[in-house]
Amino acid sequence: MLETIWFLLWGLLWGIYFMLGGFDLGLGTAMPFMAKDEKEVRTVYNAMGPFWNGNEVWLITAGGVTFAAFPTTYAVMFSTLYTPLLMLLFGLIIRAVSFEFRSQVDSPGWRKLWDTCLFIGSFVPALLLGVAFANIFQGIPFDDKGAFHGNLLTLLNPYGIVGGVFFVVAFVVHGLLWLAIRSEGAIHDRAASCLSTAWVVLLAVAVIFLIHTWFATRLYANYLSNPILFVVPLIAVAALLVVRAFIAKQAWWNAWFASSLFILSATLFGVIGLFPNLYPSSLNPNYSLTAFNSSSSPLTLTVMLVVALIFVPIVIAYQTWAYTLFRGKVTDEDLTSEEAY
Repeated sequence: MLETIWFLLWGLLWGIYFMLGGFDLGLGTAMPFMAKDEKEVRTVYNAMGPFWNGNEVWLITAGGVTFAAFPTTYAVMFSTLYTPLLMLLFGLIIRAVSFEFRSQVDSPGWRKLWDTCLFIGSFVPALLLGVAFANIFQGIPFDDKGAFHGNLLTLLNPYGIVGGVFFVVAFVVHGLLWLAIRSEGAIHDRAASCLSTAWVVLLAVAVIFLIHTWFATRLYANYLSNPILFVVPLIAVAALLVVRAFIAKQAWWNAWFASSLFILSATLFGVIGLFPNLYPSSLNPNYSLTAFNSSSSPLTLTVMLVVALIFVPIVIAYQTWAYTLFRGKVTDEDLTSEEAY
């Protein structure tokens, strides 16, 4: 029972990270195409400035849960996916640094350098997360000793690439919705006008990803054996359609919440399809790491559950307060503040 609980919490934490961290990764990816001058670039930075650091807490938490609850999976995952995870780490580092370094030198070239770093540090992690999870869904070629039989190009297979594109497009739509919420003037109008087209692209990629998932993975097996589980992907489909309806009404907050639900339920679709596998092997199913053969001791899982029940609500309460405090639009007055990026 504890293993199952932590498996579901593991998936939920990744879903929360994709939901919250996804909009700032998407916004950083879209920035070169949305922001046309210095003021608009700073609007993008400050639209995500109060939130991006807190959003990364969920990435650390998801990784920490993998380490503490499923240490064998953590070890094999970081061994077999060493190169993409290292690239992901470097991308997140240069992204974080860009927020702090951009304003340190009053030079267009200097600012352009860090704007490029923000774009790379947003696009690359979004792409790699999608590639990594798509490969996990279809299975990683590792043996009974956890040795990886392949290289980076092995992961860049058709299904992995489709997964990467799906993540990037979903995050961009999520980020554009956030920009529509937090901005005003020309950049707001630009984001709003791009959302309809971006949503159509997301719908097309999502359909391709779902069809490809049927042929490339065994995710649907759990759903076919227990049809009630189909409610999860149906929620994802409904949420995506509702996003389009709210975009048409320019109800940006409602659209963003619907997009959040889409990302969360899409993540849970994959996680539920995996169960009980955490890290399946494509070489031999017997080599796969599951919630039961790679978990920590019952005592460790119990202690962790108590700690999570105490501290996770505190983190949620703090982030709710932060989002409420900075829910308004980025104004000219905000950009002149000493605390502004």
